[in-house]
Amino acid sequence: MSVAAAINVCVTGASGFIASWLVKFLLQKGYTVKASVRDPNDPKKTEHLLALDGAKERLCLMKANLLDEGSFDSIVDGCEGVFHTASPFYHAVKDPQAELIDPALKGTLNVLGSCVKTSSVKKIVLTSSIAAVAYCGKPRTPEVIVDETWWSDPEICKQMQLWYVLSKTLAEDAAWKFVKEKDIDMVAINPAMVIGPLLQPTLNTSAAAILNLINGAETYPNSSFGWINVKDVAHAHILAFENASASGRYCLVERVAHFSEVVKILRGLYPTYKLPEKCADDKPFVPIYQVSKEKAKSLGLEFTPLEEGIKETVERLKEKNFFKP
Repeated sequence: MSVAAAINVCVTGASGFIASWLVKFLLQKGYTVKASVRDPNDPKKTEHLLALDGAKERLCLMKANLLDEGSFDSIVDGCEGVFHTASPFYHAVKDPQAELIDPALKGTLNVLGSCVKTSSVKKIVLTSSIAAVAYCGKPRTPEVIVDETWWSDPEICKQMQLWYVLSKTLAEDAAWKFVKEKDIDMVAINPAMVIGPLLQPTLNTSAAAILNLINGAETYPNSSFGWINVKDVAHAHILAFENASASGRYCLVERVAHFSEVVKILRGLYPTYKLPEKCADDKPFVPIYQVSKEKAKSLGLEFTPLEEGIKETVERLKEKNFFKP
């Protein structure tokens, strides 16, 4: 029996894209996992988790809602590690406060509040985002290297109406203040645009960005993003939990690429697919920049190349019938 089998950990928002992989890898390593989902009776949220190896013996699904105070008390109780991944991510937002900011900010403080109530919790790993890092008003050009010391500026986020970015920035900032005051050990993982194979049956926002390109889009966005494989993100969470010296934040970006480069990679992989030929506007391409890998590599993380992540995304989108070539 592995050492991990004696260790209980909690994963919030377990049906999500990153969290599903995190649960899979934790079970593989022998951990006992208590996982929160909003609705344990919804097969779309639970079936793919219950089918994982080790789930019968060591996975317990529990109901919790980010905005219900105390709803995580019984889930984190008895757990040594808490992986807080639950936070909404989508773009078509009508009420940013209710749809994104409250669940991210209040939800994080709610989970952390539950952690304080039990003596079992030794470490919290927070799923933040590069969104909480890179939007500070400094230029992002090819020679610039973004690292963990950067912080997004809430005022800039508000001016630009970047509501998801604002939600992640406020949530991570509040989390650091909370754990400092309560003297709890926390590490934050800050991934960029997460791609790779979907375990869950529903389409997530970042996979949808790839689906749009292969699904008949006339143009590609004039945007440059950092990209990272979902499996690398899940591994980073576990490495941060297991590594006693892990501290602070960890930016996760395999490569920053403009959408034109993503289309070029897709064209090389799938020459027969109808892919967008031109950019959505005539402006100069949004420049790429660099994101430091040093800290992430210090955890022992190895990065999956972007090309592989794009291929895995497309293959899984086909497998799950989101796309028929």
